[in-house]
Amino acid sequence: MKPYQDKISIKSWAEEDRPREKLSTQGRRALTDAELIAILIGSGSRTESAVELSKRILHHYDNDLNKLAKASINELSNFRGIGEAKAISIIAALEIGRRRDDTESKAIETIMSSRDGYNLMRRYLVDLNHEEFWIILLGRSSKVLGKELISKGGLAGTVADPKIIFHTALQYQASSIMLIHNHPSGNLKPSQQDISLTKNLSAAGKMLDIHVIDHLIITDNGYFSFGDEGLL
Repeated sequence: MKPYQDKISIKSWAEEDRPREKLSTQGRRALTDAELIAILIGSGSRTESAVELSKRILHHYDNDLNKLAKASINELSNFRGIGEAKAISIIAALEIGRRRDDTESKAIETIMSSRDGYNLMRRYLVDLNHEEFWIILLGRSSKVLGKELISKGGLAGTVADPKIIFHTALQYQASSIMLIHNHPSGNLKPSQQDISLTKNLSAAGKMLDIHVIDHLIITDNGYFSFGDEGLL
């Protein structure tokens, strides 16, 4: 039997190939996704380096950082060489990147289009594995008064209680509201339930003089607007 051979550690690599040294000497953009993740996790296992482990994790998620961003602590901890602390480091770093992307644009103070609503709510609804239903509350001149989470659900759906929605709108003294929920499946097509709910809420809003200006379905890759499609 051949003697057991340890993996070749990153420390034994040529200095220019080590992720930390490479970042220091060549700049952050010179590193691959796997090398950046390797810096986060710090070390691999006895049988593979941190870079090799990072490559294996990325391969599992089709080398798609958006898919990796959806992974839970437990899911990442299933990879040999990744414990809870390393899993948390990966999740935290990806969340910081997402928040940076969200804050690069000026804060939205008014909603003048479906795109404005999407830009305001995207940060709350992408990368989720469950459905959430939110409303944006608007005052005169479509000024944003606030945004509120109405309910959370499972992968298949969530409950949007009209009593809670309009009670919240009345508390804000809102002139109008925008409805928003996500589809974790990535399917932008509204369900029949989505269509019925939108019509019912729009009708209820008219009775209270609170205009439902739109209903957005948000996925990781874009959004669907009931208003833009003439479904209100």
